[in-house]
Amino acid sequence: MVSVQIFGQMLRAAVDESELEVPVTGQATVKQLIEANQVQLGGLLQYIKSREALITINKKIGSEDSFVKDGDMVKFSFQSRTSYDGTRDIPT
Repeated sequence: MVSVQIFGQMLRAAVDESELEVPVTGQATVKQLIEANQVQLGGLLQYIKSREALITINKKIGSEDSFVKDGDMVKFSFQSRTSYDGTRDIPT
């Protein structure tokens, strides 16, 4: 099992949970973990694609391509893509 913690009102609203345990067999990427548990974690995908979710694995910065295994702790935190001057730093 992988422990998952969700931080930030936006992400919590997307998955309706703040903490949960999800099964993992062997080693999988964070993205594979989410895709394998769509019912519980599927709402996070849009935030990962838009780079608005900071991912940490066992207290180290990770990405959707980082590997997780049984016993790991994965945290997702919402991060705004707004720069300090109030404009968005995403090209449109």
